[in-house]
Amino acid sequence: MTQETHEAPPTFEPVHTLELVSVNDSKIIGVSVYSGRAEVTRLFSFSVHTGQNQVNISGLPNVLDQDSFRVEGRGAATIHDVTISTIIPPPIPTTSTELKALELKRTQTEKALQRSRKAIASLETYLGSVNVEHVAITALGEVVGSYESTCEKLDDQVTELEQQLVDLNKAIEVERKKLSGPTGNNKLNLKASIGVFADHEDDVEIALIYAVNSATWSAGYDIRVDMQTKEKPITLIYKGAITQNTGEDWNDIPLTLETATPTFGVGVPSLIPWTLSIYRPPVVRSKGKRFGRGGTSLAASSAVAYRLSSRRSPMSRRSTSSDEDEESRASPMEYRGLAVSSKGNISATFTVPGTITIPSDGVAHNVTIVQLSLDSTMSWVSVPKVDAKTHLNAKIKNASEYTLLSGPASVYVDGSFISRSDVPAVSPDESFDCPLGLDPSIRITYHPRVKKVSQSGFYTKTTNYVFSQRITIFNTKSTAVDNVKIIDQVPVSEDSLITVKLVSPALVAPFSESKTLSGGELKVPPPVKVSPGVVVQWDGADEPGNDVEGLGKDGKFYWVCSVPSQGKVNLVLQWEVTAPVRTDIAGLY
Repeated sequence: MTQETHEAPPTFEPVHTLELVSVNDSKIIGVSVYSGRAEVTRLFSFSVHTGQNQVNISGLPNVLDQDSFRVEGRGAATIHDVTISTIIPPPIPTTSTELKALELKRTQTEKALQRSRKAIASLETYLGSVNVEHVAITALGEVVGSYESTCEKLDDQVTELEQQLVDLNKAIEVERKKLSGPTGNNKLNLKASIGVFADHEDDVEIALIYAVNSATWSAGYDIRVDMQTKEKPITLIYKGAITQNTGEDWNDIPLTLETATPTFGVGVPSLIPWTLSIYRPPVVRSKGKRFGRGGTSLAASSAVAYRLSSRRSPMSRRSTSSDEDEESRASPMEYRGLAVSSKGNISATFTVPGTITIPSDGVAHNVTIVQLSLDSTMSWVSVPKVDAKTHLNAKIKNASEYTLLSGPASVYVDGSFISRSDVPAVSPDESFDCPLGLDPSIRITYHPRVKKVSQSGFYTKTTNYVFSQRITIFNTKSTAVDNVKIIDQVPVSEDSLITVKLVSPALVAPFSESKTLSGGELKVPPPVKVSPGVVVQWDGADEPGNDVEGLGKDGKFYWVCSVPSQGKVNLVLQWEVTAPVRTDIAGLY
């Protein structure tokens, strides 16, 4: 018969409790900042005993999102029983034995100082009252000598007491700070309790990963333009402004900025049944006289309301319903903006080089994400009918791999600050417009309009108004400029009796001559060459996703001109308005 031997199980000690303070006993090893929140990773290192260990970590921020809290560990131990609770801070004591002793000592010192100062004042009063005519010379010398020695002792005593008073005030201030608590931060009142089971004593590491509110970042830009450089004249400095007021300082941390926005409870919407039925108005019941002159019943009110609503035109009812549906389906502006910024890239992550410190002060701290050199197309735009000033504009192409979030920009041209602008959400390989301020070297003259009036017709007489408008562009630069865009318009008739015809420039309307594609699809007519270096086109024809059928219907168009150095370009606009005789035309002049 063989005797079986069994290895004795390990002896477990009673539950070992370990108290840790988050700020003092851990280090932040990573922070990811999103728009409106941040994810913090804290690393703790400590020793565990054999058996059950209870780790209590206090000083976690109040703005911690408890649903996001998770614990990860490294070492020969098992993590379980993770709970989070709020610590109710004990009432702050207002006094202590030490503080009472210091305040008593200060009171005694203040009284001693008052006595010394009164003694000095009494000696001075006594010396002033001595009548030298009745005192011998030898006695007078003794009086003065005694005054000098006594005042010297009192002066030393006053100096010593004043210094003691200064030291006591400092000691009282230190003691009061001690009474206010170890940190004095009322924003760190959460505690995490973590159960850790270990088979043997060992050193372990656990990481707390949690999301916090009161933290965000936003994009900002410096756009610097070098007008003397032809290739990549744009330097775009992409910056992130980080703000946090979570209660815990982020000291010497690796930081990443996330363009994605965490969403919660967002799923694919479902459709509810859409049914149609015949409307049956409620029956209006007559009321007996015994009920008196009571007000109109709810059913009668409904019937009246129905009759009133039925008098509306079908278009009115449809537009009202459409408006209400449109309002109910409207999504927040921020959501649509983020969708545009992704453009299929979903999100981007920016890693800040090295480490950075972001205190919990609610102040924006700027970091540079990247500096980009970009190409652009310069253009000069003017609407001289409204304002003859020339606006310089740059169409910048984002040829980088970075997604640009919407944010404010400071614009500098040749080292001088020009304006503040806004950069929209721009994906890689997209372009955006950046205004660069006014350029006084391109001068526009909008000459007085010329009008000619004539009549025609035998049986049905009509009045013809022919208007001519001349515009002059003068380039005072030492170099030629291209892409000078002049925007103007002709009136649009809203009445069948009034006819408007654009005589010059001879633009072609897309709906009259451009139905050349299959299915009746319209095509944008090509620009019309007016003179060497000058073409004209309908306004909006160069915009992506334009409404081809609507081109020219608003009467707006533009010239694009090349103007030589110290040269001029003349533009002529002519249109004709025809209406029956004695017709008053509103808006003609």
